[in-house]
Amino acid sequence: MTPLQYLSPSSRVTRFACTILFTAVLAACGGNDDDTPEGDAVVLKADRKPFPLVEATIEGFHAAMRTGDVSCRDVVQGYLARIAAFDADASTAYPDSPALHSVIATNPDALAKADELDRTFFKTGKMVGPMHCVTVLAKDNFDTYDMKTTAGSLALKNNQPPDDAYVIKKIRDAGGIIIGKANMDEFAFGFTGSSSVGGKTKNAYIPANSAGGSSSGTGTSIATNLAMIGLGSDTGGSVRVPSAVEGLYGLRPTLRLVSQDGIVPLAHGQDTAGPLCRQVQDCALVMDAMAGYDSATGSGQRNAKAWDAPLVGSAAAYASMTMQPATYMTSLSATGLKGARIGVVRGMFPTANANNQAFIDTLNAALEAMKAAGATVEDVDISDRTTILTGYSSLSTYEFRDNLTEYLSSWSSAADAHLRTTEEVATALETLEPDRVANFKSYVTAGTNKEANANYLRNLKPRDEYVIPRVTAALDNIDFTTSQSKGMAYDVLVYPVLQGFNSTSVNSGSNNRLSPFTGFPALAFPAGFVKSKDTSTSVEPVTFEMIGRAFAEPTLFKLAYGWQKTTTARVPSPLAPELGAK
Repeated sequence: MTPLQYLSPSSRVTRFACTILFTAVLAACGGNDDDTPEGDAVVLKADRKPFPLVEATIEGFHAAMRTGDVSCRDVVQGYLARIAAFDADASTAYPDSPALHSVIATNPDALAKADELDRTFFKTGKMVGPMHCVTVLAKDNFDTYDMKTTAGSLALKNNQPPDDAYVIKKIRDAGGIIIGKANMDEFAFGFTGSSSVGGKTKNAYIPANSAGGSSSGTGTSIATNLAMIGLGSDTGGSVRVPSAVEGLYGLRPTLRLVSQDGIVPLAHGQDTAGPLCRQVQDCALVMDAMAGYDSATGSGQRNAKAWDAPLVGSAAAYASMTMQPATYMTSLSATGLKGARIGVVRGMFPTANANNQAFIDTLNAALEAMKAAGATVEDVDISDRTTILTGYSSLSTYEFRDNLTEYLSSWSSAADAHLRTTEEVATALETLEPDRVANFKSYVTAGTNKEANANYLRNLKPRDEYVIPRVTAALDNIDFTTSQSKGMAYDVLVYPVLQGFNSTSVNSGSNNRLSPFTGFPALAFPAGFVKSKDTSTSVEPVTFEMIGRAFAEPTLFKLAYGWQKTTTARVPSPLAPELGAK
């Protein structure tokens, strides 16, 4: 990859004497009022062709910018046009819209930000950061100072946070543009992909099928190329499940790697945020921005943490704990599978039958391809696996009540009149969403006096003490009962995200619990696409998940990139072709 030149934040050009013109004369636009030495201007071609957005990558986009074949405005305008054409209900302008309902709102300032970035780039030849003009759709539980954050609920329609979530600010500082907010399961409850604000999100491959959840809108919007990158949150499977049904790469990072500041919570003891991408390298690049020490002046470190983990006291302590590389991009290797050791947890595969044989065949074919690429692939099991996956429960049932109140009370309601407690939200839902209030109130009840709830307490320290050593033993290839080595350790364990093909209700099973119950990172990646039995023209994805040790994101990216270079697994969504294509 060709290195890019970046402007430091202090040297970004913010004021200019002339109006931007998206022609070759743009490069001559003056008015730089700082003292930063300028590089070579880039000339934007007047006769440039529309930049193709279907399956676009950050690397390809930036390369086209450097040759003057595309501007930031071109790309932002293009994605906004795609959202209008494919996401909204059918209209006179777009009578054939599939009405995906994956985007709740678009950013009214997106084009102005694009113009600002163009002025900088075409004058100086430098990008403001590695995410220069990378369009991002953030799940609507990430705070954005310039757009409301509703978590999909009418009860939070007034929620206007005064500042960005930590990760949103870092992405903007790296040059990214938050082009809009993605639909989601309301309050991140479940995998149905439906909210009162955004409606029900459709699947990008078979519209009647589930879009997964709770990051449903993020998954569908990225699979249909409505932005370059998507952001989701994952408490029990909410990044990996939509990635699975949309054929994407989706990372649930190690707990405590990514700050939870400014993200509407479900359970602080399990919550984290991660990217959903069409290409591994794009996920690695956005993770460079998302990870980092959140000093959170006045309130201590606010990185995601396990239920009893102490707050991280300094940037040095964070660096020591996470072992974060200078950039995750250095993890990528086209031969990343060569020499890798992969443990396949066959017990987490579905039982073969006539309905899922093609699903299992696709998984097995992918494993054979990994072997051919130089990986050692061996069957393993996790001691007491059934108890791990079905004998414990998520913390979300118990922690949501207190965590939501903490979030809502973190800024004044003087300006936006937002509700400030979970109980106030429950009262508002009685009128606004009577069909959803009972489910919401069940979380309120379960979270009241949770410290006296025996089941909640069992899913704290006892769960950690049971689950983590057994999963670690499987990774280390050690017999958990005898502590005897069974051979060389594995880099990752691999198993399917889902328990079979997707349908109107996602078949998520319990495999997604392994990562949140350990706090270890897990990456969903497409094993392949098969022809759907539901229609003669559509395909549907089959998706693996790989889990590694704590803070092993570089290993996950290395192996996934090696897989990506080995396969042509990903197939574009048939619902959202290139605009203007015949």
